[in-house]
Amino acid sequence: MSDIYNKTLREVIELSASSKPVPGGGSVSAIVANFGLAMIAMVCRLTAGKIKEEEVGHQVNEILDTANNLIQQLEKLVDEDMSAFENYIAATRLPKNTDDEIKARGEAIQNALKSATETPLEIARVCLEALRIAAKLSTIGNKQVISDVGVGAVATEAAISGVLLSADINTAMIKDKDYVQKIVARKEMIQFEARQLKAIVMTVVQERINSLYRE
Repeated sequence: MSDIYNKTLREVIELSASSKPVPGGGSVSAIVANFGLAMIAMVCRLTAGKIKEEEVGHQVNEILDTANNLIQQLEKLVDEDMSAFENYIAATRLPKNTDDEIKARGEAIQNALKSATETPLEIARVCLEALRIAAKLSTIGNKQVISDVGVGAVATEAAISGVLLSADINTAMIKDKDYVQKIVARKEMIQFEARQLKAIVMTVVQERINSLYRE
């Protein structure tokens, strides 16, 4: 396990900007998504005490529980993404002096690339869950801070776009074309739903912001 979540924000930014290979785009995207989920969680907390309807209050608490769970999942996935990339780098450094070594190295690289592809897909899946709860919260969240639900949706959708680029660069080097086709199909499904959910959230958020002017 890395200690990236124990670093200060400045340290994380400096480390990301350094010449070190990790954290890379996948890990940074997951961290961005965690900021988006933090906004969703904040709106839940600022909504909970202002709701009179018991059922709506229950929905908000459920969204908050889900957001907190997703934040924890992403924290683990940041570590997994960095480890997967480090394993890929280790595979590329294996000896290649004999035919057997060349074969073993090639297989290790391919396996490492698949592992480094699965983690970004899982990060994207978690981000998609974040967008789903953002859509739910957009209709019932405290109107005074509803813009932050929009921020959460924008951040998590951007994180999906970013982390899937990490999958793209890996699949470009994977020789198993059947596997690549399955990854592309999963990626396209996630992207399609993410765009739809973000559009829904932004429409609702803007409508509720505009309604403030009419009150």
